[in-house]
Amino acid sequence: MKRIEETMTLLGHLTELRSRIWKILIVVLLSLGGGLYLSPKVLRYLKSVPPGSEMTWNVFSPWDGIRMYMSVALVIALAVSLPFILYQLWGFVKQGLHPGERNAALRYVPYSVICFFTGLAFGYFVVFPMSFSFTSKITKSMELVETYGVAQYFGFMFNIVLPLAIAFELPVIVMFLTKIGILTPKALHKMRRYAYLVLVVVASLISPPELISHLLVFVPLVVLYEISVLLSRMVYGKRKASALAEVSGA
Repeated sequence: MKRIEETMTLLGHLTELRSRIWKILIVVLLSLGGGLYLSPKVLRYLKSVPPGSEMTWNVFSPWDGIRMYMSVALVIALAVSLPFILYQLWGFVKQGLHPGERNAALRYVPYSVICFFTGLAFGYFVVFPMSFSFTSKITKSMELVETYGVAQYFGFMFNIVLPLAIAFELPVIVMFLTKIGILTPKALHKMRRYAYLVLVVVASLISPPELISHLLVFVPLVVLYEISVLLSRMVYGKRKASALAEVSGA
């Protein structure tokens, strides 16, 4: 009997997951319509500002143009749909959370969106131009002709911008994990040296191979980590005070 109930519960979760996935796909497809409309405008803007304005956008395959058109449209659609996607994910996992954890997860959804777009802006306006300028100088110093394909250009851009956008989610993730009791400020303090090592590796992977560029990426990542530790202390203090209040009230 117990096994039957567990099977029914599992089937119920799978049914709900399928329903939420369909909702996400519908919203993404609807947003894709707007993305298809905006994609040429975005591409024209990227061509009009450095470093795109300083180069000729070549295509090396008949599919490159349509691939970039659809890729930009899809990125726009996912960016617009991100709040709805996060809300649907929260709606699915909230059943396994306690009431306090549910409130925390829902409260942090807007902050995660803000952090993601902040990371995108930092990656595109700061790190990407710096990285492109560095690689371009190296190419010119070797007396090579810069003939870039549009697919390679965007691939280079996305490989820099997207990891930084994800890294900017760190404070929100740390706050949530502290709120539900998985992380503590003490644990973050103990793993600081290992975290710095990971940040050094990340900075070296997404920035040009020279010291100044590494520092320009590494320092913001360290600041993000230290902000995460500070926010963890605040959340942990409030959580501890709330627990003491409940004990005193009881």
